[in-house]
Amino acid sequence: MAHSLDIDLLRSFAAVAETGALSRAAERVSRSQAALSMQMKRLEDLVAQPLLRRTGRGVSLTVQGERLLVHARRILSAHDDALAELSGRSLTGTLRIGCPDDYAQAFLPALLRGFAPRHPAAAIAVVCAATPRLEERWQRGGLDLALVSVARSAGGEILRHEDLVWVAPRGAPAAWPDPLPLALGDPDTLDHRAARAALDKAGRSYRIAYASGSLSGLLAVTRSEQAVAVLTRAAVPPDLRILTRSSGLPALPRIGLTIRMDEAHATPLTRAFAAHVRSVLPAL
Repeated sequence: MAHSLDIDLLRSFAAVAETGALSRAAERVSRSQAALSMQMKRLEDLVAQPLLRRTGRGVSLTVQGERLLVHARRILSAHDDALAELSGRSLTGTLRIGCPDDYAQAFLPALLRGFAPRHPAAAIAVVCAATPRLEERWQRGGLDLALVSVARSAGGEILRHEDLVWVAPRGAPAAWPDPLPLALGDPDTLDHRAARAALDKAGRSYRIAYASGSLSGLLAVTRSEQAVAVLTRAAVPPDLRILTRSSGLPALPRIGLTIRMDEAHATPLTRAFAAHVRSVLPAL
């Protein structure tokens, strides 16, 4: 007998994957935890694969679960878009999005191009700032949704991983002076902390030539050959080059991208954009 993937099962599975806990996922989909557990068992039986792994901190996805999640998000996004379009329910309202400058350049155009035509009556306001400033603004209720950077060890939902890389002008000399001049984000940002930690561990001396939440300022200082910058790999412009290990600089960590959203009070428009980001961002 042919099998099919039920939309409700996939929606519940996506909620479990995104919250990392059956109790929180059950609240999101308005089911009891027992009913949600039965749904997950049905889905595992349907695909004949283990999808969830119980841990001391909640649940995580197996390799098969990660693969299914990619398909589930695409199916749910297409399903919800089709339903909204055919029923004439194009969403309205204002959506306040927070996004760091580097992600705004690398990812936001594609995200908005895919979302805006589906909901032409929606007004979208974008605030660009460093992740700590976006976190503060979201906590105060000034943003409906924020795309932010987190350490890989932070846990929770990670939509995409990005490498932090050392960056310099293409024509810059191979050898930099000692102490190494740095152009970094604000002192409480991940790039700033990661660069200093890596250099301290390697015993390399450095000085902060420029520290600011302004990406354009960081790029200007770097292009003037006054300092080496740290950026996410996706945000490196074509006129700058990534410094390899042969430059003598230590390796930098990977960071994660995640969404901040008030699950309990999010509007349909906010939920729709979050679903769109979860579907599209990992593949950009």
